[in-house]
Amino acid sequence: MGVAGQLQQRELFAVHVAVALCCAGLLCLAGHGLRWRRTALAMVLMSGMLTGWGAAAWRASVRMAEVLPAELEGQDLVVRGVVASLPQRSAAGMRFLFEIDTARWGGQVVVVPRTVSLGWYRGFHEQASLEEPQARLRAGQAWTFTVRLRRPHGLLNPGGFDHELHLFEQGVRATGTVRTGRQARAELMDPEAGHPIERSRHQVRERIGRWVDDPAAAGVLAALAVGDQSAIARDDWQVFRDAGVAHLMSISGLHVTMFAWLAGLLLRWLWCRSARAPLWCPAPRVAAVGGLVAATLYALFSGWGVPAQRTVWMLATVTVLQWGARRWPWPFVLLAAAVVVTALDPWALLQPGFWLSFSAVAVLMASGPVSGVRPPDAGAGSGRGLPVDPDSDPDPITTPSPWRRLAAHMLHHLGAGLRTQCIATVGLAPLTLVFFQQLSLVGFAANLVAIPLVTLLLTPLALMGAVFPPFWLAGAWIEQQFAAALQWLTLMPGAVWTVASAPLWAQAAGLLAAALGVMPLPWRLRLLAVPLVLPLLWPPVDRPDEGRFDVLAVDVGQGSAVLVRTRSHLLVYDAGPRYSADSDAGARVLLPLLRQRGEARIDRLVLSHRDLDHVGGAEPLLRQVPVEELLSSLEPTHPLQALAPRRRRCETGQGWDWDGVKFEVLHPTPAEFARPRSSNAVSCVIRVSGAQGSVLLAGDIERPQELALVAAEAPLRSDVLMVPHHGSRTSSSAAFLDAVGAQVAVVQAGHQNRFGHPVAEVLQRLDVRHIVVHASPACGAWHWSGAASSPQQSTCERDRSRRYWHHAP
Repeated sequence: MGVAGQLQQRELFAVHVAVALCCAGLLCLAGHGLRWRRTALAMVLMSGMLTGWGAAAWRASVRMAEVLPAELEGQDLVVRGVVASLPQRSAAGMRFLFEIDTARWGGQVVVVPRTVSLGWYRGFHEQASLEEPQARLRAGQAWTFTVRLRRPHGLLNPGGFDHELHLFEQGVRATGTVRTGRQARAELMDPEAGHPIERSRHQVRERIGRWVDDPAAAGVLAALAVGDQSAIARDDWQVFRDAGVAHLMSISGLHVTMFAWLAGLLLRWLWCRSARAPLWCPAPRVAAVGGLVAATLYALFSGWGVPAQRTVWMLATVTVLQWGARRWPWPFVLLAAAVVVTALDPWALLQPGFWLSFSAVAVLMASGPVSGVRPPDAGAGSGRGLPVDPDSDPDPITTPSPWRRLAAHMLHHLGAGLRTQCIATVGLAPLTLVFFQQLSLVGFAANLVAIPLVTLLLTPLALMGAVFPPFWLAGAWIEQQFAAALQWLTLMPGAVWTVASAPLWAQAAGLLAAALGVMPLPWRLRLLAVPLVLPLLWPPVDRPDEGRFDVLAVDVGQGSAVLVRTRSHLLVYDAGPRYSADSDAGARVLLPLLRQRGEARIDRLVLSHRDLDHVGGAEPLLRQVPVEELLSSLEPTHPLQALAPRRRRCETGQGWDWDGVKFEVLHPTPAEFARPRSSNAVSCVIRVSGAQGSVLLAGDIERPQELALVAAEAPLRSDVLMVPHHGSRTSSSAAFLDAVGAQVAVVQAGHQNRFGHPVAEVLQRLDVRHIVVHASPACGAWHWSGAASSPQQSTCERDRSRRYWHHAP
């Protein structure tokens, strides 16, 4: 509870305050030692909370102190260090952790964060994602690079992935790129400078690629053997998520635990073969310690990811408690393990994996022992339960044959496995909906096969292939059949259940329903789970009133994407950029955001023009979300046109009314299409007006188009302006700004983008007119609710959800 409180801080305490909190916690514990009966429990609780809060704050302060100086951001630095992780490959290039030994700026030694995340790409133009990535890089090598660093900064949207928290938890305090060109250095200094485990992982991954021809199968084997999740393609990840087996395709707690269990069984069997060893140390203790050691080695070889670390700390805690020769109730064992994990990694409390891991164990323990008939055993008695005389001959009628005993054991374990899977499915379904707003309805059937197949067959084959590579060929064949079966499952109607993000009270009710559903309680009490879970399955969704609209300018980086929601319709204006050949704003940002908001369809998708920073994320939307109509300025032969069931060109004079909200297309004119100068010149400009005000969506129009709109006396007057062309100097002319007369201007641009958007002269023109500016690097997603009476009451996600690890540009 103390750590959870500290994680809600917007700003950190000073270090001496954190130390004082820890000291206060120890004093409270000393007060408990005085055995004050009435206050003993309160003192213990206060001690834990103060110590947890203070310790987490102290660790955060130490990590926050390792910061990149502001004057070094974006500068060319010459750094020397070691590649500290397995390079993550993508179509755009490679990304890896780099431990810096020395850094120089202009010949002078400078202090920079020790661990940084670097990307090494061919270039920065739009076709860079199609070029061959750098191929010489290996883990454990020492390099000298010319790099440009910046402080960690990620996209920030409602309910979206917190990239800055992810880097902070890993201890990465700067990100950057390796510079290329004549003035830049990229020199290999030592091919085996350090990190032998990472070098071994890299070798195994390369060997898998050489032995297995199928990239999809090779990617899964690499993910299971060395934890390289980037080896699995995006489309394959989507199939695994829809089938509910994505947790098995990475080195998760289940893999580490199963590895420890198998190693413990083997060690116990070997230990019991000796007559003296069990007298020296009991076999169960040896098995527990051996399993823990094996799990630690496996976690290290798989990359020592955060989920694997959590599992190792859990196993270590349970092993220590077992060696204490005391029998702890299972809730206290779990609680002790959670305390240890939280103390070592305070930020784990914000990760879904933490809660899913502990909840999975908790629901299985809370559900009670396996009920049913004990499998028959030789000498246990007759079929009628009568005692058997040990001196008499066995009765061939009442004594089971070996085959019948084997069948009974198999049925017993099959029943236990089905019961375990049912409990896990029911118990974790509400938590899955809370975190991900979707639930695989075919996941129960898929996991019945996938858990034993992946854990007991595919993963061992992936690991044993490092010793005998033909095992990889067998594993690849099995993976291909498995993937085909999953593909068939996910194509079934209703394979995935998606819901909107539920309010806190509905989430709490759903979690209580899961607890009631799995605990060994009377059925009358269990039936209460049904009404409790309904608000989570069909959560109430907040929609604007008639005549009002809701606007969300999504934080997509250097690009544009805006959601306009009326009472019963949704318009999506632009779909954000394509970041690389295998990553875009549609899949990374917009699809999760639409799911979180409970948007089942898009009534109209407007693509203002063909530039990749506006249409780069459109393909996933058109393929995975029902889109009623595509309105765009794209040429008829553009590939996106074929994906839309209905499509038309946006032109001046078009308009429609949704739920009392008026939409007007102001640009382009038919003449603009006849003599196109650039793609920006035919950007769709749409004005949205309702009871609370109006918004002008200006696309990337430039000064000539702005002046043409002013000369034509188009109805430009709006309360909010989506600044044209991301704040470029070729747009936002004075006459245009005067004609719009906005109170608020929103700039969608990337943090420290290479174009310098928004430029100073545009900001100055906005400031002179007393227009409040919200730029996405400092604001995150910008939201104007339909319930607000003025755009001045709009909110920025970076302000609303700010925590101390978030960057404040």
